[in-house]
Amino acid sequence: MTTFIALLRGINVGKANRVPMAELRALLSRLGYAGVATLLNSGNAVFQAPGGTPVAHAEAIARALAGQMQVEVPVIVVTAQELASIVAACPLGAGTADPSRLLVAFAQNARALVTLEALRSLLVPPERREIGPQAADLYCAGGILEGRAGKALLGRAGQAVTTRNWATVCKLQALAIVST
Repeated sequence: MTTFIALLRGINVGKANRVPMAELRALLSRLGYAGVATLLNSGNAVFQAPGGTPVAHAEAIARALAGQMQVEVPVIVVTAQELASIVAACPLGAGTADPSRLLVAFAQNARALVTLEALRSLLVPPERREIGPQAADLYCAGGILEGRAGKALLGRAGQAVTTRNWATVCKLQALAIVST
């Protein structure tokens, strides 16, 4: 069995796209996934499947959310191994004093990360942005919603990605390890 992590974009923010985590776990179980666990209330799930690709799982979950819960949101799925690689490769993660100020942007298609190049012009030092092969990192020294780059990443510029702060990424990695 392979362990996967599903990241839903834009749920449980305000009144739109409400997805209770108990219902998300039930939906994933109905899809045949095992060992389903959720983290926080923001659309993070860890599950196991005997095969399939992250893209196929993302598409199946998105279809089920739309069909069964009338919630249409992007879903990004990575394997536990991919998540471990993203964590290990994050140049900003190890030295982050405040993990809530470091965002990791995940994309189902790595080509979508190239669109985040536009954030460079919005950075104000000591903010930093790094784009890797599987994820992009943005450190917002003054707070995520205080800088133009953070606002852009969470808004229109980040439509093709979903973000999690560093603390959540590390918790997801720990949950994935336990689930393996």
